[in-house]
Amino acid sequence: MNALFLGVLLIQSTSLHAQDPMKVAHNVYKKVLLDNERVRVMEVVFPPGVATAWHSHPDHTVYAETAGRIQITDKGKPAATIDVKAGTAMFLPAVTHMAKNVGNTTLKLIVTEIKPQKK
Repeated sequence: MNALFLGVLLIQSTSLHAQDPMKVAHNVYKKVLLDNERVRVMEVVFPPGVATAWHSHPDHTVYAETAGRIQITDKGKPAATIDVKAGTAMFLPAVTHMAKNVGNTTLKLIVTEIKPQKK
């Protein structure tokens, strides 16, 4: 009985707390380009119609290598659709969200997470 309770608790805690995008959204987060004590830089390749699982980022930047249309759903907010232009960069505060490519082109992004400084 205790093992069953522990299993249910672990499943619930996993669903309540978003995960590392490299682990839960490996369908689009393809590889880590750089990882050190200050940043983690990831390559994202997002084919049309593909969605990610819920995941979290600290403060981060996104650079669009290609254009596309993406629907982002931040935790607790309605979905927003964004037309992304190639060559644009944006800063985003820490977030838990999911995303879906609602366009008809493969979206290629570079996501740079800014790690909190250690004291």
